[in-house]
Amino acid sequence: MLPQEIIRKKRDGAALDPAEIDAFIAGLTQGRVTEGQAAAFAMAVFFRGMDVTETVALTRAMTASGERLDWADLDLPGPTLDKHSTGGVGDNVSLMLAPMVAACGGFVPMISGRGLGHTGGTLDKLDSIPGYRSQPDAATFRRVVREAGCAIIGQTAGLAPADKRLYAIRDVTATVESIPLITASILSKKLAAGLDGLVMDVKTGSGAFMPTLQRARDLARSIAAVATRAGLPTVALITDMNEPLASAAGNAVETRNAIDFLTGARRDPRLLEVTLALAAEMLVVGRLAPDVATARVRLTRALDAGAAAERFQRMVAALGGPADLIARPEKHLPAAPVQRAVAPSRPGLVTAIDARAVGLAVVALGGGRTRVEDAIDPSVGFVDLAGLGDRVGPERPLAIVHAADSAAAEKAAGALAAACRIGEALPPRGAPVAERFAPEEAG
Repeated sequence: MLPQEIIRKKRDGAALDPAEIDAFIAGLTQGRVTEGQAAAFAMAVFFRGMDVTETVALTRAMTASGERLDWADLDLPGPTLDKHSTGGVGDNVSLMLAPMVAACGGFVPMISGRGLGHTGGTLDKLDSIPGYRSQPDAATFRRVVREAGCAIIGQTAGLAPADKRLYAIRDVTATVESIPLITASILSKKLAAGLDGLVMDVKTGSGAFMPTLQRARDLARSIAAVATRAGLPTVALITDMNEPLASAAGNAVETRNAIDFLTGARRDPRLLEVTLALAAEMLVVGRLAPDVATARVRLTRALDAGAAAERFQRMVAALGGPADLIARPEKHLPAAPVQRAVAPSRPGLVTAIDARAVGLAVVALGGGRTRVEDAIDPSVGFVDLAGLGDRVGPERPLAIVHAADSAAAEKAAGALAAACRIGEALPPRGAPVAERFAPEEAG
């Protein structure tokens, strides 16, 4: 099949059949489809869309472009489960969720990414742990999943290579936002990971890539429907990102926040709710709990008993990190040389937060990348972030900024103050979990 004829068909609004999609993605993988043709295909899909059948076919074709993990030979005594987030600010959920689910009988081979734009990346947080290997060989990855119950690593080159090539083209052709292409991109990697179940966290709000609720609904519905039809039972939750989720934003500071969460030293209420909601859905999808209420009880017990913290420590040590990280995080996590309070523009209640601007302030501090090759300073960021409805003033700053020097601290403080609106009327605050899409409801 000629690539240009496939492009023409989609350009004109017709549905592609699975054979045509298979041929195009195989050509992309093997180099027979040029970058210009791939760009034209992405633009045609962006404007014309794809129905569920087409998106399932695209997802399966990209999954088949590379290797597929198989856990059967390990004879795991529980299901392999994962969670994926569309990204946010102060979103360190994965660091707690994976060991929590592992402590309840699941196995979590979590393949995560680095920061993208204003959002933080799970791998960047873990890279703040000295010695932690986020790119282990396959044998180590499998061993750690078996022994610790969870392993959080980066994507290997062999998983869904067609997606990697197509995404790079989408990134420079303004076609990233296409929901069928987003769906296939996410799910091709998850299907290749050999999972028994997936829970999707679709963020909406000022700090999300899907800022409007309707766009978040469209993506959640698409992912739940396509994944389930492709053979991966999936539930999608829409969660609020109109303010940072944790009270910390940055890499080492979010890792410390996660350790405090696991040990019980501090659990930010909204972060706890979102983490429990996602983890509970994972237990239900994996048939480890009959319903969400039972799952939440089990997860809370695993937290309070220290079982989840023990799983996290086991994972960190097995992947090269310090064996006493949970007990002595201050010994191992890097600390910024400058730490100072961020004063609000005036005393009052925090009535709005531009979460995207907060994320960009972390990037400007050196905690994220503006270019792929940029190095990250793991120590910088914000801690003790005020949330919506908090009263701030001389006794309660907006946050404590962690910076490399005084000039960077001053600039970040100004950016955070500008991102927060101060008033006297208590603002409306969305529920941490807004909506749920289950497979039977998603088609």
